[in-house]
Amino acid sequence: MPNTFSSFRRATGLATALIATTALAGCQVPFVTDTSRVNPNVFVQETAPVFYVPPYQDPPSNQPPPMPGAIPQKRQLYPSDFHQKYDLGATYGLPVSNPVYRTMYDVTRDADHTLPAIPYSRVDQRFLRSQVDYRTNEAPGTIIVDTRAHYLYLVQPGGKAMRYGVGLGKAGFAWSGRGVIQRKAKWPRWTPPDEMVSRDPGLRQFAAAEGGATPGLNNPLGARALYIFKDGKDTLYRVHGTPDWQSVGKATSSGCVRMFNQDVIDLFDRVPNGTPIVVT
Repeated sequence: MPNTFSSFRRATGLATALIATTALAGCQVPFVTDTSRVNPNVFVQETAPVFYVPPYQDPPSNQPPPMPGAIPQKRQLYPSDFHQKYDLGATYGLPVSNPVYRTMYDVTRDADHTLPAIPYSRVDQRFLRSQVDYRTNEAPGTIIVDTRAHYLYLVQPGGKAMRYGVGLGKAGFAWSGRGVIQRKAKWPRWTPPDEMVSRDPGLRQFAAAEGGATPGLNNPLGARALYIFKDGKDTLYRVHGTPDWQSVGKATSSGCVRMFNQDVIDLFDRVPNGTPIVVT
């Protein structure tokens, strides 16, 4: 009897073990090492940090607030051929952190006026003031305006030049040729030509008969003006500063040569009356 019972227990145990083995085989448990973590792509994906990037907002403008009686600004910007060909649609260059630029374009106290800083990091670096190699047959001291590239060069000895970015007139409003800087003025009055007044009667209050626009931060001629004459006659075109720094490097609705106020002050101090100028 005991032997029979022991045989039964052994048989039962074997059957149970067989059933369990069969069940495990049916589950197909994968006893395979997970190697996906060794994959570099998986590792980078699972360990890459996540940063919060706030939505972009335009920084506040540093332009002076409109003053009572300020000249109405109807700025229209036109992309130049140079921008269309070479800029690939870019509006601004890469941020610039050169401390020299920070000094050049910082807040400037001039006479009774305080010029705001130029946000140079938002300006294409090509249009910031710099000394460059420049080969030309023109004599040192000559101003050359390259209307295609939107540069103004002041020729220096030794194949060098000071280069400034400029804003220029759109087609039909520009002047070209040879002339001289017959007169210079600090914080000039602006008197729109009769043709401009005819196109925009709202400017009549600033006409020469009314004494012109009061000098100041809102004056379209900015901090300095260099008056271009040809054969002893005023061409009515100027090299001048502008309160609208964003127009530098672009074509604008007027035909004069616009510069950053800080740049036109620098140029003004470098050239005397009678300086030859070539606009190509």
